[in-house]
Amino acid sequence: MPPSSTSPPRPIRVVLVEDHDMVAEAIALALEQTADIQIVAKSRSIAAALVDTHQCEPDVVLLDRRLPDGDGITAISKLTAAAAGVRVLVLTGEATAAVAARVAEAGGAGVLLKSSRLDELQTAVRQVAAGEVVYGSGLLAGVLDVLAHRGRGGLALTAREHETLLLMADGASTEQISERLGVARNTARNHVQRVLEKLGARSKLEAVAIARREGLLG
Repeated sequence: MPPSSTSPPRPIRVVLVEDHDMVAEAIALALEQTADIQIVAKSRSIAAALVDTHQCEPDVVLLDRRLPDGDGITAISKLTAAAAGVRVLVLTGEATAAVAARVAEAGGAGVLLKSSRLDELQTAVRQVAAGEVVYGSGLLAGVLDVLAHRGRGGLALTAREHETLLLMADGASTEQISERLGVARNTARNHVQRVLEKLGARSKLEAVAIARREGLLG
């Protein structure tokens, strides 16, 4: 029989942003123990991360919160603009609901404590790459509570946008929304973006929090 022409799935491409060499090396070794995750660049600052993200086009940026040239959270919007489809997971030594809410508002995909187990880190990278949001134990409820008390935009959702919102509330990724609605992935992404704009939200998580407050999920 001729060999199969099916190519193995492309590994998840990660830009690691960490200014402490030993920590960066330990994280890189932990992630690259698995065949499905590849570190494509290591950055020591926000400025370097922006360049590496633009050049390497990763799936995930694993971002230390405290870097020599500033708070990593403030760079999330620039990082997500630097490469199409990139998602940002913030690593921090300590996390509160307020910090996690800042990450969600900025468009980040989640927060993970540096004290998390290596298998938790690997799982979080996979989840973020798949379009999910990841928050450490006990943070999610607090994030939703904080975001629910912040501003909103117009709430006139179309029927399809409301379907999209309900799927977002179930934790569906953009790819899953595409499959459930029977539309192309780009169309699903457009639906998600319109929901965010109408609710005045910067992330799926914030949109769900606002929708819960406004009774749109009932």
